[in-house]
Amino acid sequence: MRGAYIQTVSGRYLNVMDPRPEDIDIVDIAHHLAHLCRFGGACRQFYSEAEHAVRMTEILPGRLQLAGLLHGAAKAYAGEVVRADGEGGAPESRRLAAAVEARFELQLNGEDRAELALADARLQATERRDLMPPDRQPWPILMGVQPLPERIWPMTISLALARFCEQYEQALRWPQPSRIQFRQDAPC
Repeated sequence: MRGAYIQTVSGRYLNVMDPRPEDIDIVDIAHHLAHLCRFGGACRQFYSEAEHAVRMTEILPGRLQLAGLLHGAAKAYAGEVVRADGEGGAPESRRLAAAVEARFELQLNGEDRAELALADARLQATERRDLMPPDRQPWPILMGVQPLPERIWPMTISLALARFCEQYEQALRWPQPSRIQFRQDAPC
């Protein structure tokens, strides 16, 4: 094998520099995100990327729940990349995100992406308030963004994984443009 391959929890290999949609697996995404701490581990308590994804589905309309659940799925394969401008991320993260969108046939227009970005910003403002060390330093990407009223009390890894799988199944019940046959033996 040549390239930047990682082995996933399902035993698959994925080239993070040239990901193929058929190498993307919901089981890997769910497991990896449940074990990956948000903010590079700088939270006061462990708070997983899977829980962040679940909370995204709770604040989005049904038609965007699958997109919300999977909006950070690239992190399952490449980890969290610090973004200087709050947009885009590293090229490999963009390629992975494109492979995830292709795998799940997410067809997002500009309005959908704006709605996802706003939900993500509101959730990030809430996470900062509830999970990060207190400080008075402004985060430019959160200027003018109001946090959600509810407090976040982090889930365990097991609960976040289970809730991610539940939300995935729930999101599939909404009319999707997808005609993909998902694996029947997957725990999600």
